[in-house]
Amino acid sequence: MKSKMILFALGFVAWLLLNWPPDWQHSLTGIFIAAFVAYMTGDLFIQRPHVLKHPKRYWYFVMHYIPVFLWECLKANIDVAYRVIHPDLPIKPGIVKVKTTLQTDTALTFLANSITLTPGTLSVDIDRDNGILYVHWIDVRAKDIDKATAQIVERFEGILRKVFE
Repeated sequence: MKSKMILFALGFVAWLLLNWPPDWQHSLTGIFIAAFVAYMTGDLFIQRPHVLKHPKRYWYFVMHYIPVFLWECLKANIDVAYRVIHPDLPIKPGIVKVKTTLQTDTALTFLANSITLTPGTLSVDIDRDNGILYVHWIDVRAKDIDKATAQIVERFEGILRKVFE
């Protein structure tokens, strides 16, 4: 029940910010929509609401994760653009296994999305029980699970652990 109340509050605040300046019609509609979304999906999102109380997690997210993600995304965009305009199209695509030590659903989702949103890689599947992600890589540089993990996962994993676990 607590996770549904937190989701309702966050949803309603987001609704008010998107419909600024607020008036009573939009606010009333926002209450109904936020309540409906919280009722239908409240058990899916916030499993550990006490995590939201630590301001250090927000610091790591904003000051560490976002800059690292943007930098990696910029580097990957340049790399993929180079491969596309190169006359020989130097790609060696394949699916590799990478290991992760992240356990929470939110952390695993952020890791998989970070990999997918970085051009040249795409998260295909997650084996949560064994801590394995299957990643399609546009230029497979390492088939060894440890080397592929070092090149794909490690740049995000440490930061996401501090934020979500």
